[in-house]
Amino acid sequence: MPFRSKTTLEAWVEEFALLGYPQASQVRVIVQDAGDGDTGLVAVTLTDATTVTYIQPIVVGSPRWVVTFEAREEQLELAAADVARLSADLAVVSALCAFFQAKSASFVATQAATAGDS
Repeated sequence: MPFRSKTTLEAWVEEFALLGYPQASQVRVIVQDAGDGDTGLVAVTLTDATTVTYIQPIVVGSPRWVVTFEAREEQLELAAADVARLSADLAVVSALCAFFQAKSASFVATQAATAGDS
């Protein structure tokens, strides 16, 4: 899927950054080994939580994306200000996930229209 290539996703991350969302969290596109090529995995480092968090397509071939929070072995306690920062991070992660989904859906629709014109 070309819309899941590392190059495309890095361009989308840069495009998203230009939209003016606060960049409290770090975002990076991960190279993932898979038999079907690029699978689209984007890691997010949250400011006030060490929870492993990533954004990925829900299934191969689908333009739908999801945010995954891996299980934690220990509890997380945060002061009110830390929770506010985490909340802001999660709002950006949500917007980024929606952005990837919109870009993927647009790509799929364009490909379908092009195939229909052939």
